[in-house]
Amino acid sequence: MNKIERDPSFLDALPDPRGRDPAELAADDAWWAQVAAQYDLTDDVVMLDNGYWGAMARPVVQAFEQATALVNHGNAWFGRRAFPPLFEQARVQLAQTLGVDSDEIALTRGATEAMQVLISGYRNLRPGDTVLYADTDYPSMIAAMEWLQARRGVSVQRIELPEPFDHDSIVETYRSALEQHPRTRLVLLTQVSHRHGLLLPVAEISALARAAGADVVLDAAHGIGQVDTPLRDLDVDFIGINLHKWIGAPVGAGAVYIRRGRLDDIDPYMGEAETGHIDSRVHTGTVNFATFLALPAALALHERIGVANKRARLLRLRNQWLDALRNDPRIQLLASPDPRLSSAIAAFRLHGQYDMDANTATAERMLQQSGVFVVAREGLASGACIRVTPGIFSTPAQMQALVEAIKGMAG
Repeated sequence: MNKIERDPSFLDALPDPRGRDPAELAADDAWWAQVAAQYDLTDDVVMLDNGYWGAMARPVVQAFEQATALVNHGNAWFGRRAFPPLFEQARVQLAQTLGVDSDEIALTRGATEAMQVLISGYRNLRPGDTVLYADTDYPSMIAAMEWLQARRGVSVQRIELPEPFDHDSIVETYRSALEQHPRTRLVLLTQVSHRHGLLLPVAEISALARAAGADVVLDAAHGIGQVDTPLRDLDVDFIGINLHKWIGAPVGAGAVYIRRGRLDDIDPYMGEAETGHIDSRVHTGTVNFATFLALPAALALHERIGVANKRARLLRLRNQWLDALRNDPRIQLLASPDPRLSSAIAAFRLHGQYDMDANTATAERMLQQSGVFVVAREGLASGACIRVTPGIFSTPAQMQALVEAIKGMAG
């Protein structure tokens, strides 16, 4: 036996949503209960930290367990002979799901690895050039941008995005930064901020950067799988992707995207031979074979549900708790009502509570007193906050429990 025998009938357990309007489907709690039934989830807490990683559905767990046994049984013979073509099949299937060509995608162990490959390998920097990032970006990516100062002799500029969120002011912040720093050659963008869920107008900002002579490297860890903008419509040539958050693959799966024609702008990985193939830009060593063997099952379920349907449902859950608290002066919401800027993730802080310790303590009290599990995040210019992330298996009742827990903390 040298392949995963995946029974496609597992999809039949979920009624086909094709032809249904995403907004109408988002309100069909019975249909989403059938989605939730695909997951074996703890009921020890109200789990609202689904931005850490996305739980695997039962069919993905089964594929992962079967693959683990298969790999262990076949050992090196399987790893060297049978695994490479299966790994390639997973890569091709991912490219099809994303709507790109397979020679533009390489599999990685996560978005961080992909982004570090892109940032550290970007060739078009000279001493005195500028690279740009924002306070909403992810710490590992910020560290990689800062690393460029020592290694490439560039100037690193940090900008702060406005709060409350406003589409035009965000675009204007990037426009102004590019004007103030005319030697900017690389801009880090985060499609969906892991701190408070801001969804950037990526294509608009990318167009500004291109006009200013700069490239964009996009962290799409929280975007791919829950935001229904096709990857090509983002109009970015370099993208880091996570597959174990919103796609639902096993932990340790990601991808790097380099648009065809731009491969020469990223160095081969640490002395790898120049093959003219995207795989030469990534070297992960020995991967978890089973993770990538289970990826096709995750992609199949993701496509069955539909990314537009995921987005509509997640926004409905998000808006439920935000709308219930929007006019409460005791609570500051870090989220925009503008759907162009909205994702599943949103955040809050109690009025006047800006430091990390205070927000961590509030999150802990919510867990102990109400059983609601959320996490504090820091790094925003405005201060720390508490992040809330429902999943596609979350329920309206859980969102109401969150509302009551926050009100209880506000006193």
